[in-house]
Amino acid sequence: MKIQVSAAKLAAFAGAAAVGGFVYLIAPGKIRKKQKSPFQNRNFAHRGLHKRDKSVPENSLAAFERAASYGYGIELDVQLSKDGQVVVFHDDTLNRVCGVDARVDSKTLEELRQLSLCGTDETIPLFSEVLKTVRGRGALIVELKNGRRNTELCEKTYALLRRYTGDYCIESFNPFIVRWFKRNAPEVVRGQLANPPKDYNGEVNPVTGFILGNVLLNFLARPQFIAYKIAPKPFPVKLCEALGAMKVCWTSHDRVNEKGNDTVIFEFYKPKPKFSKQR
Repeated sequence: MKIQVSAAKLAAFAGAAAVGGFVYLIAPGKIRKKQKSPFQNRNFAHRGLHKRDKSVPENSLAAFERAASYGYGIELDVQLSKDGQVVVFHDDTLNRVCGVDARVDSKTLEELRQLSLCGTDETIPLFSEVLKTVRGRGALIVELKNGRRNTELCEKTYALLRRYTGDYCIESFNPFIVRWFKRNAPEVVRGQLANPPKDYNGEVNPVTGFILGNVLLNFLARPQFIAYKIAPKPFPVKLCEALGAMKVCWTSHDRVNEKGNDTVIFEFYKPKPKFSKQR
C-alpha cells in the first residue's frame, strides 16, 4: 500500500518534534508546595549578612549569625580544602578575600585557619560550623562550587546536610553537580545557577556559555528552580519558569527585585525577611 504524506504535514511533524525536543531539554523538575514553602517569597542574605565596608566579611560566622538573627534565609558557598574538609568560601582563589595568591584547594584546613577574612578576626569556617551557628533559624541555599573533586564535595556536603534539622536546598553552576543530587538525594530541592551567556566572561567557551546561559542542559538534572542573575532572561529560561521552575534572582541591591520573583538573594540592604507575592 502506498502512503502519501504532503510536504505541509511533514513540516508540521518536524516542527512538533523540534518543539517537543526543545521542551525536553529545558523542562524543570516537579516541586511540591511543601518543598517550596521555606523559600517562597523570602529574602536570602548573599554569603550571609556581610557589610559593604567588610567589617563583617562575606561567608563568615559573624555574617551568618547576623543574618540568622534578623530572620533572613542564607545563601552560602562550599568547596573542599586540600585535605578534604568542606569549607565555606566563594572564590576559587584566596587573593581577593585573604590576600594570598593560592587556590583554596591547595591549602589544608589548618593552613586556611591561619588566614584572615578581609583583615578581620574572622577566618574561613567549616560548613559544619556554619550549620551549628545557624541552627535552623533560616533556610539555607547551599551553592556547591565547581572544582577538581566534585563527587567528593557532593558526598561530603550531603552527609553534613542529612544530619541538619533546618531547611535547605542546593544549587550549582555545574549541571553535573545538580544531577548528582537528582540521582543520589532526590528529596533535596535543587537549583540551576545561570548567567546570561555573555556574562560567563571567558570562564567557558562561547558555545558552552550559550548552552549554560539558556539552561539547555536541564534534562541532566531537572532543577526545580532557576537562580538567574538579575538581567534580561532569554526565552528558554522564561519557558522553564512558565513550566513550573521557581524564580530565584541574584544578587539584588534593591527591594524592587521582589516583584516577579519567588526568592531573592540580596546584599547591602535590609529588606523584610518575607515579602508579599507580587506578580
